[in-house]
Amino acid sequence: MEGKVQGVGYRAACCRQAQSLGLAGWVRNRSDGRVELEAEGSAEQLQALRLWCERGPSLARVGRVTTLPIGLTGADWFEVLS
Repeated sequence: MEGKVQGVGYRAACCRQAQSLGLAGWVRNRSDGRVELEAEGSAEQLQALRLWCERGPSLARVGRVTTLPIGLTGADWFEVLS
């Protein structure tokens, strides 16, 4: 995610949203000011997370969300990475 996405609680809120959707994966801040995440789940779950990511928490100002397909890891949890 690009925009004002660091310092606004984006990672914690994203983690809660992903967990509530039953997704697995992680979210982390990047040194370039963006937020990066990997998530696994059904197409419907992933679409719901993407829609949330486009808005983010109330203090965020999301400019762009880019998605790329990734390989499955088989993880069964979602966490915030440092």
